[in-house]
Amino acid sequence: MTPEEIESAVTADMPRAVDELSRLVAIPSIAFPGHPAEAVHAAAAMTEELLRGTGLPHVRQIPVEGSFPAVFAEAPAPPGAPTVLLYAHYDVQPPGDLALWRTPPFEPTVIDGQLFGRGAADDKSGLMCHLLALRAFRGRFPVGVKVLIEGQEEYAGERLEAFVEANPELVRADAIIVADTGNPKVGEASVTTSLRGMAAFTIEVRTLEQNLHSGTFGGAAPDSLAALIRMLASLHDENGDVRVPGLPRGIFLGSGPSEEELRATAGVLDGVSLVGSGTPADRLWSSYAITVTGLDVPTVSGAVNAVQASARARITLRVPPGGDPGTASADVVEHLRRAAPWGVRVSVTDHVQGSGFLADSGGSARAALDRAMKRSFGHAPRDIGGGGSIPLVATLVKQFPAAEILLIGAEDEGASIHAPNERVDLEELRRVATAEALFLADYGTV
Repeated sequence: MTPEEIESAVTADMPRAVDELSRLVAIPSIAFPGHPAEAVHAAAAMTEELLRGTGLPHVRQIPVEGSFPAVFAEAPAPPGAPTVLLYAHYDVQPPGDLALWRTPPFEPTVIDGQLFGRGAADDKSGLMCHLLALRAFRGRFPVGVKVLIEGQEEYAGERLEAFVEANPELVRADAIIVADTGNPKVGEASVTTSLRGMAAFTIEVRTLEQNLHSGTFGGAAPDSLAALIRMLASLHDENGDVRVPGLPRGIFLGSGPSEEELRATAGVLDGVSLVGSGTPADRLWSSYAITVTGLDVPTVSGAVNAVQASARARITLRVPPGGDPGTASADVVEHLRRAAPWGVRVSVTDHVQGSGFLADSGGSARAALDRAMKRSFGHAPRDIGGGGSIPLVATLVKQFPAAEILLIGAEDEGASIHAPNERVDLEELRRVATAEALFLADYGTV
């Protein structure tokens, strides 16, 4: 197929793709404990159905121990052609506070060329990029194709890592497209060349056998919540930099957003400062970051006059690409234990972690992707970092050191992933899908 034919095929397929993406977004495929498993399995079934419609001859669901099924598809490579693995995930984050959504999270709504709904960007748009790119070839693929769509990336992606480690030949490829990132702005072509790793744990503080009346005991009985607040406050200095020993600030060697752009994208309120030091790219992509992502304490509406016997917090740590998540997590835990006042009892549970990623300088696959994105977007892509983590990437690097791993996607920094009012720009979806299809055609001739 010529580049013009590929572009026309993707464009013509967009109305169908928008309808399919809407159907996918309507499925609340939240693979977190406490949410209905039936919806996750329904999303897996629809993913399998959609992949069967691409012309791939082999499509099936694959059980993953302790997790939801992955959906796998493949087509053999033409003689002499390389093989490309395409990755995305069909599970989504919980919607959070429904009152903050302008449209219901699982009632997909198109407004001004943007599709709103939980998972519309992260990462059901990644699946749609693969579908659009593959369907452009009508079953006659220029390269060998393998597709791996994960079912529990948002909660416990390390389970798929174990599966890949045990079954490396199933997903072995010369190049790997991970469609779970995006561009800083809509229309600004980029390739993510670094990812921070992550670690997370739950910390609990206990001080009393049971809650006590604050009028009778307040001022003498040790309050677990007050102790936990003191411990959490010790993680950062007055400027907002991490002050845990062993976790220094890093430097990103490429370009990144300005402080003004970051403020606008993040929706920082007037008069509120950004935190930390160094450039925004240093802080977002190359430095450690510690976030309290959850607290188990009495709600304001349910508050009673009591000294709290226990309090818990969920801590998430982002780790620079060269850092070790296990060591960093241990450093944070040790710091919190040292900061614990009054001899309180501290326990730490529910550890998870994933390594970061730093791409090589590039090879034939990256060169083909650069050409494809230049044609689709009108300019060559630039390298950017990613502050988030994709657990599978580090495993793919370890298992296939010779493979080129390329991170792209239809998300952008205004897509509100993991937040209320998530959305994907449909023109961005078309551009990225077109670039992926052009890449497959170009790479097949290398």
